[in-house]
Amino acid sequence: MRIVSADEIDKALDFPALVDALDEAFRGGLAAPPRHHHTLPVEGEPDATHLLMPAWGGGALGVKVVNVFPGNGARGLSAVQGVYLLQSGRTGETLAVMDGTRITLWRTAAASALAAKRLARSNARRLTLVGAGALAAFLARAHASVRPIREIRIWNHRPAGAEKLAARLMAEGFAAVAEPDLETAVTGADIISAATLSTVPLIHGAWLKAGQHVDLVGAFNMKMREADDLALQRARVFVDTPAALEEGGDVAQAIASSALARSAIVADLAALARGAPGRGGEDEITLFKSVGASIEDLAAAQLVWRRLGG
Repeated sequence: MRIVSADEIDKALDFPALVDALDEAFRGGLAAPPRHHHTLPVEGEPDATHLLMPAWGGGALGVKVVNVFPGNGARGLSAVQGVYLLQSGRTGETLAVMDGTRITLWRTAAASALAAKRLARSNARRLTLVGAGALAAFLARAHASVRPIREIRIWNHRPAGAEKLAARLMAEGFAAVAEPDLETAVTGADIISAATLSTVPLIHGAWLKAGQHVDLVGAFNMKMREADDLALQRARVFVDTPAALEEGGDVAQAIASSALARSAIVADLAALARGAPGRGGEDEITLFKSVGASIEDLAAAQLVWRRLGG
């Protein structure tokens, strides 16, 4: 059994290859039951979430055990903490224990890029990041792997976090700036990618412009929200898996309140990967809601394992 660190995962993966691996996984061959999720009270802080996410196929099986502790930001820690267990689909033996937090960051960003590959305009150059947590830099790199992203604006509820991320992305060659005004950041973007733990809508439908693509990655439970009802109503809405209709904020909340009909959901990632129509026109507003899928974890872990020589 091999222990695979975050650094080893970073060296093994790149976004073009991982986006392709997720594309293949969603076309078929991998299976996943509904994930188990449990709410854990944390004294003096928002509730934490404990998730068990199994999947199998392609000669392997695996499970991610992940914890989401919203209070970790104040500790200087990622809100997402986890481990991934990769096993042989033939013998059941354990092949590797991988840093589940790093796998989550890579695969979540790759899923957003896979959606953007079919939903964002081909000439999208301006990306706005809403939130400057651990996932934000991965989202920037992932979107830039499928669209010609040149300019990045970053808004964060703590401005210092946006400035720190902007400096980091500038060092990687992006024209990145911290934007203190969220409306300005949203209206000036071709792609808006939000990864926050907000409990109130941040992205307002009244701000959206023709041709934009909205990528909603945070709001993983029904107490959270990143976009208002009008944003959903103005857009053609896509999801990563049908679970987004029942759990997570945004789409599930809007459906529960009857602000959005289930029939308004155009397709999920599996359907898009198999050829379902994505963006219908240059002026269309598209919106993708991600809640995460264990198929993505297994596809990422398998790619890491192969590149490590396993």
